Amino acid sequence: MTEPKKHWLVRPGTIKILWVVFVAILALTLIAGVFIPNNGYFGADGYFGFFAAFGFGVCVVMVLVAKALGFFLTRPDSYYDD
Repeated sequence: MTEPKKHWLVRPGTIKILWVVFVAILALTLIAGVFIPNNGYFGADGYFGFFAAFGFGVCVVMVLVAKALGFFLTRPDSYYDD
């Protein structure tokens, strides 16, 4: 019997292409920061790549907070048993 055709977003080739496209877009936006003048309102936000680093840092903090919340909010498997 033949396997059903996988959805195009699940195929390994498509995933690899999407990763390359996403990394290229991120690199292009970071490189564009060289050619676009940035006058920061605060001291640090005028540096090259600040917003990329800030976004990555905030993402890491959100993951850590979510892990901590998961630790405190989990219930035992038998929580809803009578």
